[in-house]
Amino acid sequence: MKFVQGLECVLCGTTYPARLTYTCPRCGIAGILDVRYDYAAIARALTPRRLAARRDPSHWRYRELLPIREDAALPSLTVGGTPLSPAAALARHVGVSTLFLKDDGRNATGSLKDRASSLGVVKARESRRKIIACASTGNAASSCAGMAASLGLRSVIFVPERAPEPKVTQLLIFGATVLRVRGSYEQAWQMCQEACERWGWYNRNCAINPYLVEGKKTAGLEIGEQLAWQPTDWVTVSVGDGCSIAGVWKAFREMKTLGWIDRPPRMLGVQAEGAAPITAAFRSGLPLEPIEPRTFAESIGVGVPHNWKKAVRAIQESGGAMINVSDDEILDAMRYTGRLSGIFAEPAAATAVAGLRRAAAEGIVARRSSAVAVITGNGLKDVQSARTAVGKPFDITPDGAGLPDILKAKGLIGD
Repeated sequence: MKFVQGLECVLCGTTYPARLTYTCPRCGIAGILDVRYDYAAIARALTPRRLAARRDPSHWRYRELLPIREDAALPSLTVGGTPLSPAAALARHVGVSTLFLKDDGRNATGSLKDRASSLGVVKARESRRKIIACASTGNAASSCAGMAASLGLRSVIFVPERAPEPKVTQLLIFGATVLRVRGSYEQAWQMCQEACERWGWYNRNCAINPYLVEGKKTAGLEIGEQLAWQPTDWVTVSVGDGCSIAGVWKAFREMKTLGWIDRPPRMLGVQAEGAAPITAAFRSGLPLEPIEPRTFAESIGVGVPHNWKKAVRAIQESGGAMINVSDDEILDAMRYTGRLSGIFAEPAAATAVAGLRRAAAEGIVARRSSAVAVITGNGLKDVQSARTAVGKPFDITPDGAGLPDILKAKGLIGD
């Protein structure tokens, strides 16, 4: 890892060599580590012009800013290079002047989590582990299983019993050993921790593995490059464990350090009202208090987020804000995001759009602002929630009886 200088604990500030695997030995499980780089050396090796000349559209194009060896074996599945699409009609509905959607539902297994899992399997291979494990409500699990399969590793996945069935099916298709825990996500997470320690499996849990967040930051690097190094005023990300917003913010911080952008955007973190412990910690300035999560947005229904410190720091450093939205607002956002942009967002992804709309209504985000909303997962991963959002189709007989009445009611034909 040519440009990696070491790992720094976000609690005590102690630095360690990069060979350390997970958390700070002094602070224990709460001592989340952050990868530190030699940015002066990176600036000499990598410039926006050199990036533009690279033909690889995947997130490995930013390899100097990733903690991997130069000779690392990479997954065959393409990760990154997802579209950043303008959404003018959605911007008007949300209440901002300009809006782009970063559609990470286009990744190989359908979510932003592929960015983290691709790093995870690379690090597992580097450490000569044949089995990689994680606990997840769905997206991290399916991405871990898919990336493991592409690199010839075996995967063991712990999911809570509330995990959506399409995501569980995806795991089984990828050949994962799926262990459905009759309990909460937190219980599944703890069981995975204990299993990794007992049997020596590589631990893909993003909240305690510092390398996984580095994969997530490539979404931010892509946004910067796709906007020609002129970021929007705001970037909004849904928040569960805190890893995604921490990673995206780190990307903008690094771009500023490297001189690629003049100013970073402000980060808007959005949580579901029934699962908002990070928002509470941000607003109070106190350590995080665990809660019992209650939201249908399973991917962000985390009551004990282990990476909360990095998430709070991202909001503070960027001069951003945290906001909560109700499940009804999330359902509504799934509907209008699809109708006004053509992008099918799962509940956690639509949460980012719902939060931006509420922030604009409350004056947190000015109506003249520009923004990017990160669509973290494809709606096909949770079809049941989508059905709840949109209802059922119209059933008609083969002779078309009643069809004109339906079309009139929908405003598609005149009287």
